[in-house]
Amino acid sequence: LLSQLVADGNGQIIEKDSEGAFHFNGNFNNAKSLDEALNGLSNTGYGPLIDQEREKLLEIFEEVFDHKSFTGRSGTFFGFEGLGSIYWHMVSKLLLAVMECCAKAIETNADKKIIARLAQHYHEINEGIGAHKSPELYGAFPTDPYSHTPAHKGAQQPGMTGQVKEDILSRMAEMGVAVKEGSLRFSLGILSMDEFLTESTPFTFIDVDFKKQELNLEKDSLCFTYCQIPVVYKLSNKQGLRISFSDKTIESDELTVDEATSKAIFERTGDVKKIEVSFTK
Repeated sequence: LLSQLVADGNGQIIEKDSEGAFHFNGNFNNAKSLDEALNGLSNTGYGPLIDQEREKLLEIFEEVFDHKSFTGRSGTFFGFEGLGSIYWHMVSKLLLAVMECCAKAIETNADKKIIARLAQHYHEINEGIGAHKSPELYGAFPTDPYSHTPAHKGAQQPGMTGQVKEDILSRMAEMGVAVKEGSLRFSLGILSMDEFLTESTPFTFIDVDFKKQELNLEKDSLCFTYCQIPVVYKLSNKQGLRISFSDKTIESDELTVDEATSKAIFERTGDVKKIEVSFTK
């Protein structure tokens, strides 16, 4: 069957690489995938060969991948890891990788449809992170950090992992925050418009002097802190920056903070009190 498929140039089951080696279809993730592909070919001229060789092909597939022996690091690792286990840090790594693709697409002015599709993938993956799961699916309180959740029991190995790093990087990029050549830059990135407030709301934060502060946010705005400085995004008729210092306020039509002010922000000198960023609706 495989020889006939290769002779016919049919790559539904196996494919030949540039070095002449043969591989099973990369879309197969288990023997069931192979079986379904064979079913799809059963009503073609390959039917008789499939009837004769189906079991043999399934055996070869399992022999190549040996799925049943794969248990990850369960022999030496805390709890169970392996097939059926969700490793939460890896979900965040995937999220960051997709975000980097989004950022590159935006920076290179890729087709808007491509950017929209990448953004859709990003938000779908983000929904798969543990913090967005129910306690039943996560196997613990979703806001508590755990390494992984096996298929047969609750979340395992409590404690913060490097996942927090990926999540911070992804979220900052999602918010359109970037540092280029020493200057802080803002954009809407792939931020969902649903995140902007629909009514006036107070925002509480701790400033660089570790004092509790409160801002009253207007409708069509949102706020987050960067280096403990509040950054307020607003939907407006004109884009621009308004930076409030301890002794003055400067405004700009650009969305890039100058290098000297950026340095003061990074160093938490306390000179910069608030950054307001206006985006056109």
